[in-house]
Amino acid sequence: MTRRRPLRIGLSARLMHEPPAELGFRDKTLQYLEQSVAHWIMSQGALVFMVPTIESGADVRRAAVHVSDYVREIDALVLQGGADVSPRSYGEEPLRPEWSGDRVRDLYEIELLWECVIQGKPVFGVCRGEQIINVAFGGTLYQDILTQLPDAIRHVDRAVYDELVHEIAIEHGSLLARLYPDTAGARVTSIHHQCVKALGNGLVVEARSPVDGVIEAIRYTGAGDVMGVQWHPEFHHPGERMLLDSGPLLIDFLRRAEERRG
Repeated sequence: MTRRRPLRIGLSARLMHEPPAELGFRDKTLQYLEQSVAHWIMSQGALVFMVPTIESGADVRRAAVHVSDYVREIDALVLQGGADVSPRSYGEEPLRPEWSGDRVRDLYEIELLWECVIQGKPVFGVCRGEQIINVAFGGTLYQDILTQLPDAIRHVDRAVYDELVHEIAIEHGSLLARLYPDTAGARVTSIHHQCVKALGNGLVVEARSPVDGVIEAIRYTGAGDVMGVQWHPEFHHPGERMLLDSGPLLIDFLRRAEERRG
């Protein structure tokens, strides 16, 4: 009996436009992934393929390779974390220069996302991935929680990085509530200084921070399979009792990818 091929999960690339000189890539742009997110996806037997950008001025011309070609070869897409979303991607100017974000990556990931929606491929966003989903559907972001939501709890601490955690409250009747039927609230990692402001078209809230109301998970209700979480499920190790088990999220995402590939 022929073994069915493993699922192929595309992973959007992180971009480093100006690598440190000591890395030896002068005047080059690096495209890379963070190991733990790839290993998290692979833990359930899926294959991970990083999807590079395709720029009009690059050596690989759009006339030869299209985003649709890449999406056709994968079964689902994960938008990983990373640099800020550019305020210009949702019609604002940066309040500070350091919050300018990565407009190039925004455009690349938004195009990937919409091509997946067109082709019926599930999309899952992690941290920045949740934010770019909201922007792609016409929503906006708070550029800096501390500045614009001064009464909010701490959502980022560079000194402790992925060791900062806080509670979330799962919305009644949500997909998360079905995946975690006995978990109205849970603790998750928190490594973000931006967050959803105005919710995008067709999106619903799946979870919030109960203390300050910051949106922690969203899902698209239209003709597409798109969901994002503000935390990093790939940092929630199996068997870790203090944090929300990331297994149900991943297993359900891969199940939907399997169903849609037929």
